Amino acid sequence: MSGFLYIHIPFCTHKCSYCDFFSVPYDESIARSYIDALCSDLALKKELSQNLRAVYIGGGTPSVLPQESFQQLFACLDKHYSLLHDTEITVEINPGTIDCDTMRFLRSLGVNRISIGVQSFIENELNIIGRVHSVKDSFKCISLTQKSGIENISLDLLYGIPDQTMKTWDHSLSCALHLSPCHISTYELTPEKNTPFYQLLQLTERKGLRKHLVMPDEELILIMYNYVIDCLTESGYEQYEISNFAYPAYRCIHNLNYWERGDYIGAGSGAHSFMKGTRSMNVKDLYGYISQIRNGIIPEILVHSVTAHEAERERIFLGLRKTEGISINKSGYVRRDLLEASQEMVRNGFLEKTGKRLKLTRKGITVSNAIIVELLENLGL
Repeated sequence: MSGFLYIHIPFCTHKCSYCDFFSVPYDESIARSYIDALCSDLALKKELSQNLRAVYIGGGTPSVLPQESFQQLFACLDKHYSLLHDTEITVEINPGTIDCDTMRFLRSLGVNRISIGVQSFIENELNIIGRVHSVKDSFKCISLTQKSGIENISLDLLYGIPDQTMKTWDHSLSCALHLSPCHISTYELTPEKNTPFYQLLQLTERKGLRKHLVMPDEELILIMYNYVIDCLTESGYEQYEISNFAYPAYRCIHNLNYWERGDYIGAGSGAHSFMKGTRSMNVKDLYGYISQIRNGIIPEILVHSVTAHEAERERIFLGLRKTEGISINKSGYVRRDLLEASQEMVRNGFLEKTGKRLKLTRKGITVSNAIIVELLENLGL
């Protein structure tokens, strides 16, 4: 049984140039059919859960849905699932896609956490990455959320944007801190293949136009990352994961469950599930998803039973993302292989053993991918 549920809403008013998540343009008639199918999907999976500790509605841009769709969705949850008085219920929203009435309506349904895709408080940077909202929209969106009575607000920010400087990065962080959200996620912009942003970078390189779209170099990226750690920790946030910072008691328990390899249910087209050691994904085809659900079929693809070898890899690379690290004990005994494999990295100051746990140091966090890969190789994983 799982106490964690992810619901995917794949609609957007506009797809950002750097985004590689599954999403489609919003169409009211298709959206209505999709919500019907989504509710059927949730009903089919109701036996997989008892009391829900967290519900995360992501996308896409869930906030493009009308109130009637949210009403239908939450009625379905109330009918088939048990929501506790303290269940963490998150909805992702983008600035410019929601108004005061809808925000208050979400709160009335039980939504108690809002994740806002701000990305930057610099107008030019928003334009570069293809965001359609303005800085003014971001401030308005945050204000609406606060006025609705929803206290638990998370902001997403990007660093490593073309032409971004330490001055503009400091400005975005300063704006975020002035608003005092309970949670801040900071991600390095990574050009993903098959996105317009990646293709534009390739085009400018081939035509010698790099001066018009310049990605920050690795040294600046490292400075930006170190700066955000210093800036947010000095302002009272705790870094509990490589990219995530929160005030005490405001960690995102939904995401923590991912990093701890807990079971979770995924509902919606393109949603992932992890149950009893098996990972699966629903088909990334809106019409195919709706059609199969109507026939009483859960349209899962890429169903994979995780091997013991794979599970150990996951436990290490997901666990080390958390600042508390991983346990060095297993079934009552100390894992000597883990201690031996990490010995040199501990000696060089990238990892540290504290009590019964192994974790990345501040030095190791800044080069976490390389350290985790090396550790896995040393373990033969």
